[in-house]
Amino acid sequence: MSTPNNIALRAGELRDLLNKHNHLYYVADQPEVTDSEYDRLFKELTQIEADYPTLLTADSPTQRVGGKALDKFSQITHVLPMLSLDNVFDREELEAFDQRVRDWLNTADIQRYAAEPKLDGLAISLRYENGILIHAATRGDGEVGEDVTTNVRTISSVPLKLQGEGIPEVIEIRGEIFMPKVGFEALNVQQIAEDKKPFVNPRNAAAGSLRQLDSKITANRPLAMICYGLGEIRGMAKPETHLQAMQIIAKWGCQISPELQLVEGVEACLAYIQQIGERRQRLPYDIDGVVFKVDRFELQQRLGFVSRAPRWAIAHKFPAQQEMTVIEDIEIQVGRTGALTPVARLKPVFVGGVTVSNATLHNQDEIERKDVRVGDTVIVRRAGDVIPEVVQVVLSKRPENTHAFVMPTQCPVCQSDVERVEGNAVARCSGGLYCPAQRKEAIKHFASRKAMDVDGLGDKLVEQLVDEGLINDPADLFQLTIEPLSNLERMGEKSAINLVAALQMAKQTKFARFLYSLGIRETGEATTRSLASHFLTLDALQQADEASLIEIEDVGPIVAHHIVTFFQQSHNQEVIERLLDAGIHWPEERKIAADSALSGKTIVLTGTLEQMSRSEAKEKLLALGTKVSGSVSKKTDFVVAGRDAGSKLTKAEKLGVSVVDEATLIEWLK
Repeated sequence: MSTPNNIALRAGELRDLLNKHNHLYYVADQPEVTDSEYDRLFKELTQIEADYPTLLTADSPTQRVGGKALDKFSQITHVLPMLSLDNVFDREELEAFDQRVRDWLNTADIQRYAAEPKLDGLAISLRYENGILIHAATRGDGEVGEDVTTNVRTISSVPLKLQGEGIPEVIEIRGEIFMPKVGFEALNVQQIAEDKKPFVNPRNAAAGSLRQLDSKITANRPLAMICYGLGEIRGMAKPETHLQAMQIIAKWGCQISPELQLVEGVEACLAYIQQIGERRQRLPYDIDGVVFKVDRFELQQRLGFVSRAPRWAIAHKFPAQQEMTVIEDIEIQVGRTGALTPVARLKPVFVGGVTVSNATLHNQDEIERKDVRVGDTVIVRRAGDVIPEVVQVVLSKRPENTHAFVMPTQCPVCQSDVERVEGNAVARCSGGLYCPAQRKEAIKHFASRKAMDVDGLGDKLVEQLVDEGLINDPADLFQLTIEPLSNLERMGEKSAINLVAALQMAKQTKFARFLYSLGIRETGEATTRSLASHFLTLDALQQADEASLIEIEDVGPIVAHHIVTFFQQSHNQEVIERLLDAGIHWPEERKIAADSALSGKTIVLTGTLEQMSRSEAKEKLLALGTKVSGSVSKKTDFVVAGRDAGSKLTKAEKLGVSVVDEATLIEWLK
């Protein structure tokens, strides 16, 4: 049968592509495609060679495992080849593997498999002679690997000498060197602090750390090893099963997978896959699938292997957590607190079990660090339920004439100014009272107990009012009438009457409460009280500049900037004017006398008061210029102890702080 030219050309193209990616992955540690993309190319070439055997060549990537050993390391020839594993991706393919095993063994018996997670690291073979580690070699091309003995000796989980009884003359123990998640995160923090490029993922970090010429660098990297197989054995009878072999080397001091289990049949394999998949994100290391091996070595020997993989083992790969796609646009989302988040609009790609078309870019600093641009080909990661993110730009695929992305200076939703405080990565919209993206949170805060204290206006009702289009900002609350309110679900006429009455009552407030209700960033209760007592009127505060604001206690440069920016926004001013027109008012503020007996004193309230609530007492004390604290310290001037005072009273007595009763408090307030 003749081979069509287009098929032959495609086979050659695939061989070139896979050889290139093998080199980038195994030798250069600079992969340009995700594992899933590589798997697709490899599967396509395998199928072509199966359909057209004349296209199978000696240099085909399907006939070898990986790339050549690095020249900078000496080489070690494996006595027994280090084989790779074939992959399956779903139930049907796993069932087909199990059926092949039984067909080759000429049996209908349910097969027993040793199952464990497939670590995402670097395969290694350790050769021990009389229990002493002689050398360590990477897989390389399966026949010849790199001598990384000096570096492997620095890994604490690799025993330099096997301990215990029955240690053979020669034994090769094989496993995976990897970097735990916690160590990877700490390493990248260190890399960034030292102005070095952070690693893309733990696998790359592990590979780069193991291939250091200076072993001192490797010694400072958080590497670990889990063992999963054996190579050459001399001077000892091979155990009957894989599970027994792992238990033996564990007794000698080797780390094996704590997830290693024996399962029987396909259904048990599928249950194991589901169990590990559900726990995947909680495991301390990255995995990309599950490995199943026929447990009995005698059956493994009967099954043998094909050119590059054993017939007795298979890797079930999880849905890819990383994929490659193209950024078609970068848009800005405004969150409920005004935070601006750049979002990459992607050419849809299947990753992590779902089709992804959006990925977070976090903030401007992150975009600049990764140099992400519209038109870039990027690697996208989605792990579990985590929001997809752009991990890395594939610079070799960047088109010409791309431009660096710059965050907008006006909110894309309401056109208010965007502010970003120095040292803070997040940029925010300053139109808090008006911005549609923030309206629900702004109204909830405005009506909350410590702000305008609108009785009966809870979070769910606020969301319902906004969703029904009855309100768009806090000022709209005071235009609500009974009829539309009573028609709302779970509302009724009586509830509507009560809410309208509560809104009318809320119009009588205090200047400090009104300022707090506006939701100015980083301006809490204590700060708004200081502002109210200092400026006395809203007009005076609105005209204040940053220099005059930072003279006030509780107000620093950042808070002063937030206050000035907030009042500069015309939309915020419009809402404030409508609130005042609706009838919100407060008693005239008076300057607290500097010689007030309690001015500047720090007071702590504890226990139950009989003549007023603690919150009422707090308000009255604050009006006299005191500071009301929630905890007792050496700086506390007085503790007011009511009935059933507890630990705060005990601490006050221990520190020698003056303690007074409620009667004394009443005298002070008079």
